[in-house]
Amino acid sequence: MTRTGGKSAVDAFTDPLIRFVSATDPDARAVRREYEIKIEGPLMKANERIARARFALSGGTPTYPDGTFTLRLTYGKVAGWTYQDKTIEPYTKLGGIFDRATGAEPFVLPKRWLDAKLQLALDTPFDASTDHDIIGGNSGSPVVDREGRVVGVVFDGNIHSLGGEYGYDARLNRAISVMTPAIEEALRRVYHMDRIMDEVLAEDR
Repeated sequence: MTRTGGKSAVDAFTDPLIRFVSATDPDARAVRREYEIKIEGPLMKANERIARARFALSGGTPTYPDGTFTLRLTYGKVAGWTYQDKTIEPYTKLGGIFDRATGAEPFVLPKRWLDAKLQLALDTPFDASTDHDIIGGNSGSPVVDREGRVVGVVFDGNIHSLGGEYGYDARLNRAISVMTPAIEEALRRVYHMDRIMDEVLAEDR
């Protein structure tokens, strides 16, 4: 139901959530204002200085702009990385989640996954690292191969990518994606959502 009448109409609502928001709104606005002044403002100013430094370091060579909430495409390849003499391979397999399942937090697998183990193809590629340049907020982006097929979904980055908002190091920065074969395997074998997978893959048939 929609009401008109401004604040008096809102005050007349007895819905608990609306009452809660009404009661906390003044404090929330004050905290937001303080955040804008003490955090967002200095960060925006610092970002300007960092951008100038990046362009200066490039020696006049053009660099691509930061994302501005517009659609951006970035290309890359599957790649692991080496740090402090330790090499991280670019792929994990579905079976790896069972290897790590100790039964104690944070490595507790839901019972439905344990029950489905014998039905799963454990050598299915699960996650992959690529050298795409991403930052926080890019999670959910599709990974598309050279044939135009969606092969994964970005959901994380390695620890070296945390500074990606300010700089990109091709040797270390990695995007982490869950691969579509693992998604299909889980939806079919663990969650038994064959109808959804059949609908998603209908155009491939």
